[in-house]
Amino acid sequence: MNTSFKDCATEVIVMSTKIESALTSSKSLVLAIGFLAIGFASASLAAPESPATETESNARSSISTHSIRGGRDNPSVSKETVEDYGPLATAGVRDVAKTRGGQFKTGLGTTQSQSASFDFWFYEADVILFNDDDNDGYFHGIDLLFDVDTNFISADVYAVLYLSLDGGPWNEYAETETFTIFGTSATDEYVLVTELMAGYPTGSYDILIELFDAYDNAFLTSFGPDETSELSYLPLEDYELDAPIVPVQVVVNHGHGGGGAMDSWFLGAFILLLLSSGFRKIWIRRNDALIRIDSPAPGWQDNAEHQRRFKQ
Repeated sequence: MNTSFKDCATEVIVMSTKIESALTSSKSLVLAIGFLAIGFASASLAAPESPATETESNARSSISTHSIRGGRDNPSVSKETVEDYGPLATAGVRDVAKTRGGQFKTGLGTTQSQSASFDFWFYEADVILFNDDDNDGYFHGIDLLFDVDTNFISADVYAVLYLSLDGGPWNEYAETETFTIFGTSATDEYVLVTELMAGYPTGSYDILIELFDAYDNAFLTSFGPDETSELSYLPLEDYELDAPIVPVQVVVNHGHGGGGAMDSWFLGAFILLLLSSGFRKIWIRRNDALIRIDSPAPGWQDNAEHQRRFKQ
Protein backbone atom coordinates (compact mmCIF):
# COMPACT_ATOMS: atom_id res chain seq x y z
CA MET A 1 0.00 0.00 0.00
CA ASN A 2 1.57 3.26 -1.17
CA THR A 3 -0.89 5.64 0.48
CA SER A 4 1.00 8.32 2.31
CA PHE A 5 -0.05 10.20 5.42
CA LYS A 6 -0.50 13.31 3.30
CA ASP A 7 -2.84 11.52 0.89
CA CYS A 8 -4.89 10.05 3.75
CA ALA A 9 -5.15 13.42 5.43
CA THR A 10 -6.36 14.97 2.21
CA GLU A 11 -9.04 12.31 1.81
CA VAL A 12 -10.13 12.75 5.41
CA ILE A 13 -10.34 16.51 4.92
CA VAL A 14 -12.47 16.08 1.80
CA MET A 15 -14.70 13.54 3.53
CA SER A 16 -15.02 15.72 6.60
CA THR A 17 -15.94 18.71 4.44
CA LYS A 18 -18.64 16.70 2.65
CA ILE A 19 -20.08 15.40 5.92
CA GLU A 20 -20.01 18.87 7.45
CA SER A 21 -21.84 20.25 4.41
CA ALA A 22 -24.41 17.44 4.61
CA LEU A 23 -24.90 17.99 8.33
CA THR A 24 -25.34 21.73 7.79
CA SER A 25 -28.02 21.01 5.18
CA SER A 26 -29.61 18.48 7.54
CA LYS A 27 -29.77 21.03 10.36
CA SER A 28 -31.47 23.52 8.06
CA LEU A 29 -33.90 20.79 7.00
CA VAL A 30 -34.61 19.95 10.66
CA LEU A 31 -35.37 23.57 11.47
CA ALA A 32 -37.63 23.90 8.43
CA ILE A 33 -39.53 20.70 9.27
CA GLY A 34 -39.84 21.76 12.90
CA PHE A 35 -41.32 25.15 12.08
CA LEU A 36 -43.70 23.57 9.58
CA ALA A 37 -44.81 21.08 12.23
CA ILE A 38 -45.42 23.87 14.73
CA GLY A 39 -47.45 25.84 12.21
CA PHE A 40 -49.50 22.83 11.16
CA ALA A 41 -50.20 21.80 14.76
CA SER A 42 -51.18 25.35 15.71
CA ALA A 43 -53.58 25.63 12.79
CA SER A 44 -55.17 22.23 13.37
CA LEU A 45 -55.55 22.38 17.14
CA ALA A 46 -56.47 26.04 17.49
CA ALA A 47 -59.04 25.96 14.69
CA PRO A 48 -62.57 26.37 16.10
CA GLU A 49 -65.34 23.95 15.37
CA SER A 50 -67.36 24.47 12.24
CA PRO A 51 -69.53 27.52 12.88
CA ALA A 52 -73.29 27.13 12.82
CA THR A 53 -75.14 28.47 9.86
CA GLU A 54 -76.50 31.99 10.07
CA THR A 55 -80.04 30.68 10.39
CA GLU A 56 -79.12 28.38 13.26
CA SER A 57 -77.12 31.03 15.12
CA ASN A 58 -79.92 33.60 14.83
CA ALA A 59 -82.78 31.24 15.66
CA ARG A 60 -85.01 32.55 18.44
CA SER A 61 -85.94 30.64 21.55
CA SER A 62 -87.74 31.50 24.77
CA ILE A 63 -89.29 29.85 27.81
CA SER A 64 -92.72 30.93 29.07
CA THR A 65 -94.74 30.23 32.19
CA HIS A 66 -98.51 30.58 31.81
CA SER A 67 -100.75 31.59 34.72
CA ILE A 68 -104.22 31.05 33.29
CA ARG A 69 -106.24 32.29 36.25
CA GLY A 70 -105.55 34.19 39.44
CA GLY A 71 -103.20 36.84 38.03
CA ARG A 72 -99.75 37.45 39.51
CA ASP A 73 -100.79 37.22 43.14
CA ASN A 74 -102.70 33.94 43.17
CA PRO A 75 -102.21 31.91 39.99
CA SER A 76 -104.40 28.82 40.06
CA VAL A 77 -103.32 27.08 36.84
CA SER A 78 -99.76 27.25 35.53
CA LYS A 79 -97.95 25.66 32.60
CA GLU A 80 -94.48 26.04 31.08
CA THR A 81 -93.78 26.05 27.35
CA VAL A 82 -90.70 26.41 25.12
CA GLU A 83 -91.01 28.55 21.98
CA ASP A 84 -88.69 28.23 18.97
CA TYR A 85 -88.88 30.52 15.94
CA GLY A 86 -86.75 31.57 13.00
CA PRO A 87 -84.48 34.65 12.92
CA LEU A 88 -85.94 37.95 14.09
CA ALA A 89 -87.22 40.06 11.18
CA THR A 90 -85.89 43.60 11.52
CA ALA A 91 -85.91 44.99 7.96
CA GLY A 92 -88.93 46.72 6.49
CA VAL A 93 -91.87 48.62 7.92
CA ARG A 94 -94.24 47.37 10.57
CA ASP A 95 -97.17 45.74 8.78
CA VAL A 96 -100.04 44.33 10.84
CA ALA A 97 -101.36 42.58 7.73
CA LYS A 98 -98.57 40.01 8.14
CA THR A 99 -99.71 38.89 11.58
CA ARG A 100 -102.15 36.02 12.10
CA GLY A 101 -105.09 38.33 12.60
CA GLY A 102 -104.01 40.77 9.89
CA GLN A 103 -106.34 39.39 7.24
CA PHE A 104 -109.37 40.08 9.45
CA LYS A 105 -108.49 43.68 10.28
CA THR A 106 -110.10 46.60 8.51
CA GLY A 107 -108.77 50.11 8.14
CA LEU A 108 -105.14 49.05 8.41
CA GLY A 109 -102.80 51.88 9.31
CA THR A 110 -105.32 53.68 11.52
CA THR A 111 -105.53 51.58 14.69
CA GLN A 112 -104.63 48.06 15.69
CA SER A 113 -107.43 47.72 18.21
CA GLN A 114 -110.16 47.51 15.57
CA SER A 115 -112.13 44.37 16.18
CA ALA A 116 -113.60 41.72 13.98
CA SER A 117 -116.09 41.43 16.82
CA PHE A 118 -117.13 44.38 18.97
CA ASP A 119 -118.10 41.92 21.70
CA PHE A 120 -114.47 41.56 22.82
CA TRP A 121 -111.95 44.13 24.04
CA PHE A 122 -108.86 44.49 26.23
CA TYR A 123 -109.50 46.17 29.55
CA GLU A 124 -105.82 46.56 30.45
CA ALA A 125 -102.30 45.28 29.87
CA ASP A 126 -99.34 45.59 32.20
CA VAL A 127 -95.66 44.71 31.76
CA ILE A 128 -92.94 44.16 34.34
CA LEU A 129 -89.40 43.55 33.05
CA PHE A 130 -86.96 41.42 35.04
CA ASN A 131 -83.49 39.81 34.84
CA ASP A 132 -80.83 42.34 33.93
CA ASP A 133 -77.78 40.25 34.80
CA ASP A 134 -75.17 42.61 33.33
CA ASN A 135 -76.82 45.78 34.71
CA ASP A 136 -76.88 47.56 31.36
CA GLY A 137 -80.56 48.56 31.53
CA TYR A 138 -81.75 45.83 29.16
CA PHE A 139 -83.73 42.84 30.42
CA HIS A 140 -84.34 39.33 29.11
CA GLY A 141 -87.49 38.67 31.16
CA ILE A 142 -91.03 39.85 30.32
CA ASP A 143 -93.87 39.52 32.84
CA LEU A 144 -97.01 40.37 30.83
CA LEU A 145 -100.48 40.59 32.37
CA PHE A 146 -103.61 41.35 30.36
CA ASP A 147 -107.34 41.34 31.04
CA VAL A 148 -109.88 40.72 28.28
CA ASP A 149 -113.60 41.43 28.64
CA THR A 150 -116.62 40.36 26.60
CA ASN A 151 -120.34 41.03 26.26
CA PHE A 152 -120.97 37.31 26.54
CA ILE A 153 -121.33 35.45 29.81
CA SER A 154 -118.17 33.48 28.98
CA ALA A 155 -115.96 32.63 26.03
CA ASP A 156 -112.95 30.41 25.35
CA VAL A 157 -110.13 32.32 23.70
CA TYR A 158 -106.37 32.33 23.16
CA ALA A 159 -103.82 35.04 22.36
CA VAL A 160 -100.80 35.33 20.10
CA LEU A 161 -98.02 37.72 21.11
CA TYR A 162 -95.55 39.62 18.94
CA LEU A 163 -92.38 41.66 19.43
CA SER A 164 -91.16 44.48 17.18
CA LEU A 165 -87.57 45.72 17.37
CA ASP A 166 -87.12 49.48 16.89
CA GLY A 167 -90.36 49.87 14.94
CA GLY A 168 -89.62 46.95 12.60
CA PRO A 169 -91.89 44.07 11.57
CA TRP A 170 -93.92 42.12 14.12
CA ASN A 171 -92.37 38.81 15.16
CA GLU A 172 -94.43 36.18 16.92
CA TYR A 173 -92.75 35.15 20.17
CA ALA A 174 -95.38 33.23 22.16
CA GLU A 175 -98.91 31.81 22.14
CA THR A 176 -101.09 31.41 25.20
CA GLU A 177 -103.04 28.38 26.28
CA THR A 178 -106.79 28.39 25.75
CA PHE A 179 -108.44 30.23 28.63
CA THR A 180 -111.93 31.31 29.59
CA ILE A 181 -113.04 34.88 30.11
CA PHE A 182 -116.19 35.75 32.06
CA GLY A 183 -117.98 38.92 31.01
CA THR A 184 -116.21 41.90 32.56
CA SER A 185 -114.77 39.98 35.51
CA ALA A 186 -111.42 41.09 36.90
CA THR A 187 -110.53 37.57 38.06
CA ASP A 188 -109.79 36.13 34.62
CA GLU A 189 -106.48 37.91 34.01
CA TYR A 190 -103.87 35.99 32.05
CA VAL A 191 -100.17 36.24 32.98
CA LEU A 192 -97.41 35.17 30.62
CA VAL A 193 -93.89 35.25 32.05
CA THR A 194 -91.30 34.85 29.29
CA GLU A 195 -87.52 34.62 29.34
CA LEU A 196 -85.89 35.43 25.99
CA MET A 197 -83.11 32.87 25.67
CA ALA A 198 -81.57 33.52 22.23
CA GLY A 199 -82.07 35.43 18.99
CA TYR A 200 -83.17 38.79 20.39
CA PRO A 201 -80.57 41.56 19.93
CA THR A 202 -80.32 44.45 22.35
CA GLY A 203 -82.81 47.20 21.57
CA SER A 204 -86.18 48.83 22.16
CA TYR A 205 -89.17 46.52 21.62
CA ASP A 206 -92.94 46.91 21.33
CA ILE A 207 -95.50 44.19 22.13
CA LEU A 208 -98.68 43.37 20.23
CA ILE A 209 -101.39 41.01 21.53
CA GLU A 210 -103.94 39.42 19.19
CA LEU A 211 -106.99 37.58 20.55
CA PHE A 212 -108.67 34.64 18.77
CA ASP A 213 -111.75 32.49 19.31
CA ALA A 214 -110.65 29.05 20.50
CA TYR A 215 -113.61 27.42 18.71
CA ASP A 216 -112.97 28.48 15.10
CA ASN A 217 -109.70 30.52 15.34
CA ALA A 218 -111.54 33.68 14.28
CA PHE A 219 -109.73 36.93 15.04
CA LEU A 220 -111.48 38.91 17.80
CA THR A 221 -109.40 41.96 18.73
CA SER A 222 -105.87 43.22 19.33
CA PHE A 223 -104.00 45.47 21.70
CA GLY A 224 -100.62 47.12 21.20
CA PRO A 225 -98.41 50.20 21.61
CA ASP A 226 -101.00 52.44 19.90
CA GLU A 227 -103.45 51.69 22.71
CA THR A 228 -101.12 51.78 25.74
CA SER A 229 -97.60 52.91 26.50
CA GLU A 230 -97.20 49.80 28.68
CA LEU A 231 -96.50 47.81 25.53
CA SER A 232 -93.98 50.17 23.95
CA TYR A 233 -90.31 51.07 24.25
CA LEU A 234 -89.31 48.04 26.28
CA PRO A 235 -85.50 47.66 26.71
CA LEU A 236 -84.87 43.98 25.98
CA GLU A 237 -82.15 41.55 24.97
CA ASP A 238 -81.81 37.80 25.13
CA TYR A 239 -80.19 35.76 27.88
CA GLU A 240 -77.00 35.15 25.86
CA LEU A 241 -76.41 38.91 25.57
CA ASP A 242 -77.33 39.52 29.21
CA ALA A 243 -74.38 37.58 30.61
CA PRO A 244 -73.00 39.05 33.84
CA ILE A 245 -69.49 40.52 33.80
CA VAL A 246 -67.07 38.08 35.45
CA PRO A 247 -63.27 38.09 35.86
CA VAL A 248 -61.41 36.66 32.87
CA GLN A 249 -60.02 33.18 33.51
CA VAL A 250 -57.50 31.36 31.33
CA VAL A 251 -58.73 27.85 30.61
CA VAL A 252 -56.74 25.22 28.69
CA ASN A 253 -59.23 23.22 26.65
CA HIS A 254 -58.21 19.63 25.97
CA GLY A 255 -61.40 18.87 24.02
CA HIS A 256 -62.10 19.08 20.31
CA GLY A 257 -61.50 22.40 18.62
CA GLY A 258 -60.76 25.80 20.12
CA GLY A 259 -58.34 26.74 22.90
CA GLY A 260 -55.49 24.49 21.69
CA ALA A 261 -52.84 27.12 21.02
CA MET A 262 -50.63 26.11 23.95
CA ASP A 263 -50.95 22.40 23.11
CA SER A 264 -49.94 23.07 19.51
CA TRP A 265 -46.72 24.81 20.51
CA PHE A 266 -45.78 22.00 22.90
CA LEU A 267 -46.45 19.43 20.17
CA GLY A 268 -44.38 21.34 17.63
CA ALA A 269 -41.48 21.74 20.09
CA PHE A 270 -41.63 18.02 20.88
CA ILE A 271 -41.45 17.10 17.18
CA LEU A 272 -38.52 19.49 16.68
CA LEU A 273 -36.70 17.95 19.67
CA LEU A 274 -37.16 14.42 18.30
CA LEU A 275 -35.83 15.39 14.86
CA SER A 276 -32.82 17.21 16.34
CA SER A 277 -32.00 14.25 18.59
CA GLY A 278 -32.15 11.82 15.65
CA PHE A 279 -29.83 13.84 13.42
CA ARG A 280 -27.44 14.40 16.34
CA LYS A 281 -27.07 10.63 16.83
CA ILE A 282 -26.31 10.21 13.11
CA TRP A 283 -23.65 12.94 13.29
CA ILE A 284 -21.99 11.35 16.34
CA ARG A 285 -21.85 7.90 14.72
CA ARG A 286 -20.29 9.23 11.52
CA ASN A 287 -17.70 11.33 13.37
CA ASP A 288 -16.67 8.35 15.50
CA ALA A 289 -15.58 6.59 12.26
CA LEU A 290 -13.39 9.50 11.13
CA ILE A 291 -9.75 9.85 11.97
CA ARG A 292 -8.88 13.25 13.34
CA ILE A 293 -6.46 15.08 11.08
CA ASP A 294 -4.39 16.47 13.95
CA SER A 295 -3.97 12.99 15.49
CA PRO A 296 -3.20 10.38 12.81
CA ALA A 297 -3.58 6.71 13.65
CA PRO A 298 -0.47 4.85 14.92
CA GLY A 299 -0.72 2.43 11.99
CA TRP A 300 0.01 5.24 9.57
CA GLN A 301 3.06 6.29 11.51
CA ASP A 302 4.44 2.69 11.56
CA ASN A 303 3.85 2.27 7.84
CA ALA A 304 5.60 5.53 7.02
CA GLU A 305 8.61 4.59 9.19
CA HIS A 306 8.80 1.13 7.60
CA GLN A 307 8.82 2.58 4.05
CA ARG A 308 11.57 5.07 5.04
CA ARG A 309 13.78 2.32 6.38
CA PHE A 310 13.04 0.00 3.44
CA LYS A 311 14.16 2.66 0.96
CA GLN A 312 17.37 3.10 2.85
